[in-house]
Amino acid sequence: MSPALYASTFKCEVDENPSLMGSYYASLYPNLPILENSATSTWILNPFSDHETETIRDHKKLKRSTVTIPIWFANFSSHSNSFFNNINSNNNSVNSIPRLHFRDHIRTYKQRYFASEAVEEAAEDNFNYNNCEAEEDGSCADGMRLVQLLIACAEAVACRDKSHASVLLSELKSNALVFGSSFQRVASCFVQGLTERLTLIQPIGNNSAGSDTKSMMNIMDAASEEMEEAFKLVYENCPHIQFGHFVANSIILEAFEGESFLHVVDLGMSLGLPHGHQWRGLIQSLADRSSHRVRRLRITAIGLCIARIQVIGEELSIYAKNLGIHLEFSIVEKNLENLKPKDIKVNEKEVLVVNSILQLHCVVKESRGALNAVLQMIHGLSPKVLVMAEQDSGHNGPFFLGRFMESLHYYSAIFDSLDAMLPKYDTKRAKMEQFYFAEEIKNIVSCEGPLRMERHEKVDQWRRRMSRAGFQGSPIKMVVQAKQWLVKNNVCDGYTVVEEKGCLVLGWKSKPIVAVSCWKC
Repeated sequence: MSPALYASTFKCEVDENPSLMGSYYASLYPNLPILENSATSTWILNPFSDHETETIRDHKKLKRSTVTIPIWFANFSSHSNSFFNNINSNNNSVNSIPRLHFRDHIRTYKQRYFASEAVEEAAEDNFNYNNCEAEEDGSCADGMRLVQLLIACAEAVACRDKSHASVLLSELKSNALVFGSSFQRVASCFVQGLTERLTLIQPIGNNSAGSDTKSMMNIMDAASEEMEEAFKLVYENCPHIQFGHFVANSIILEAFEGESFLHVVDLGMSLGLPHGHQWRGLIQSLADRSSHRVRRLRITAIGLCIARIQVIGEELSIYAKNLGIHLEFSIVEKNLENLKPKDIKVNEKEVLVVNSILQLHCVVKESRGALNAVLQMIHGLSPKVLVMAEQDSGHNGPFFLGRFMESLHYYSAIFDSLDAMLPKYDTKRAKMEQFYFAEEIKNIVSCEGPLRMERHEKVDQWRRRMSRAGFQGSPIKMVVQAKQWLVKNNVCDGYTVVEEKGCLVLGWKSKPIVAVSCWKC
């Protein structure tokens, strides 16, 4: 990671235009209150924008809601003056609003985050906070203290306060236990990310040259053996990727209905998962289809891990042959940014579909050009459908603290689901948390520039990106089938499926995790 890049990044954060940012946040949250010891309170919601750069356009979407405030949030507020001071405003005149500084913006981020947490926890209505205070007061207090420390440490890191951040990290490491509660476990991963980011901080004037970066399509391209094993466990134990495969295959089968010559372009070859699970399922479904005989199925895999993809192709060819399907498997050894239309051989007789599972977010960069070029290239192939599954969360904001808050919220839900599915000391759970999800978290928290590949975005942001590239959304009407799939595969009860603006969203309780969408030219 380039120290000079980090210096530039932090300089941008510290030297934000306070007059512009301050005016915006003041208008957005003029009276955002500190939580009080009352049963109800009025909040201004929508605490996280789809993308930091889109926030100003979307601020009119804010709604007022009345919710029940959890008691421990109220107590948290009253004992956290050092973390939750309101933005100073001693003068009611609009013309005399004091100039806001970087730490004022940080306070706004924190208020937005805890407002969101309070609303969501109250809405769940499945946890009695009165009992928590009465019976597990120590546990709740520890959780509040851990949240305080994480937020304060992220603030110190964002402000390049290495001495203060180091003190906070020392305390965090003794409280964020790898085998503790679900929040302690996710906190341990964020501590790792903050530690790595802190070590990369350089003085603003430092112009040291950065090291060369290896060309990768996703973090799995440079995965260790432990990470590969953890990724397999995630596939087997968490429904996120399997859900994407199920919905994508259903859409692809519908697109192939009545056709004899079929062509699938797989971006990233499903992250290099062994055995080609998604395509085994598709081949089996095509073989079982009695209405129309498939004369040829072509699969073009896009990826850089050639040896791994070749093994998958050989296994799929044998599998298809045994089922009476003629399969042609080919590989394009390129990352998506360098992919050209001529690299993919398209036959006019074939029906072409493009498949992307947790892949396109890795092409998102600080500028919009890279992803837009890839999407326009795909559009130029004229596929019948492009089906994509992506993490439904805003981890690509331009400001570090906003990314930190959003990712903490997102991965807390994932770790909560693991807590519901697996015992506390289960080794599979520890491997998934520490060797896979921790790597994603560290990439989001500690990396910048080309090394930051986990640039997840929300559905609305993807909708805008796809529209700019010339794609039109095709609504997915299979909520009932998706819910039946959850039951059939014994997926943990906390998982839900909803249709949102034509997309299918898999969530843990009320938190979206993965969204699958379908697009046509």
